[in-house]
Amino acid sequence: MKKIVTLGIFLSCTVLMACTNINTEAKQNELLAMHDGHGEKHQIKVALLLDTSNSMDGLINQAKAQLWEIVNELSYAKCGTAKPDLAIALYEYGNDDLSSREGYIRQVLGFSDDLDEISEKLFSLTTHGGSEYCGQVIQTSLNQLNWGDNKDGDLKMIFIAGNEPFTQGTVNYKDAASNANEKDVVVNTIFCGDYNQGISGMWRDGATLTNGDYMTINHNEAIVHIATPYDKIIIELNTKLNGTYISYGSLGYAKSSLQAQQDDNAAGMHQEVAVKRAVSKSSRMYKNSTWDLVDAEKEADFDYGKLKKDDLPKELKGKSTAQIKTYVAKKRAEREKIQKEIQELNKKREAYIAKERKNGDQKNLDKVMIEAIKKQAAKKKYTW
Repeated sequence: MKKIVTLGIFLSCTVLMACTNINTEAKQNELLAMHDGHGEKHQIKVALLLDTSNSMDGLINQAKAQLWEIVNELSYAKCGTAKPDLAIALYEYGNDDLSSREGYIRQVLGFSDDLDEISEKLFSLTTHGGSEYCGQVIQTSLNQLNWGDNKDGDLKMIFIAGNEPFTQGTVNYKDAASNANEKDVVVNTIFCGDYNQGISGMWRDGATLTNGDYMTINHNEAIVHIATPYDKIIIELNTKLNGTYISYGSLGYAKSSLQAQQDDNAAGMHQEVAVKRAVSKSSRMYKNSTWDLVDAEKEADFDYGKLKKDDLPKELKGKSTAQIKTYVAKKRAEREKIQKEIQELNKKREAYIAKERKNGDQKNLDKVMIEAIKKQAAKKKYTW
């Protein structure tokens, strides 16, 4: 059985999928845009291309577990005075269950800033056989995704991981790299195996052609989690944080349920994963303006006068606009207080982990990705 993975990285039930597809990618990009005071938009766009062929369960598990660590690290990024937002797209390839006519490639999710949806999609992935075409999946993601034309402020990256030769398939990876350069997209390659074997399989060449990074990991290595005295408190605060959300509209129930589901998925991986997700939920990256009144109220186009009675949750039905505003303000104050507490505890948690961590600590998916992102971000004057 072939081992492979591609990850152009690491971020819904049937009803939710139907609802979220209503939103166009243009609208998602509009919601994601941040400005630096000069009208320039700043985004970090990451495409994850995950090989879901046999023996890739370990890498997929790393992606599930370490999504939140990557999100947390990116939440501290700045470009000048602007704080760029994060958009993640997800592809799977190399799975026999996918269409051979499409090169065994499927777009699982276009660029999205919905962290719950990104997590849900990662947890939906399964592995099965397959033929893995690195050049074709890179080319597909370049053609299908809206990468934008901001070459100064946007950081645009593909992460692809695997352990089969980079040269398979009918699309030459060099042609895909040329296309990436035209779009100002950096291709980073992660070989799951021996460093020199990856070089001979042209994984390093695939990265070098776009000034990307070539990295190696042991995708089957168990993740070492370091427990801290602050974990239990952060998890308890996460429960309180959930109580500050006011679900409304057609997406309200499904999205609220998805939030709880992804809390459960994280907790099912390990307590530390649940903690990292809670930290992500306390950061500026976690936004839910499409279904939560507290986040929606911050949007420039939000208008209380346009709220329909049927869109309101039961606790707000029959209330006046003034009463609704007071309730939302109360929940916002509660949320900001809880988020601040989580962030302060996380600083102590990270300091504790730094002391406990030994030299030569694991280089799993999150670590190599974060290192590559920071290195490439520095070229565009991003700071942490």
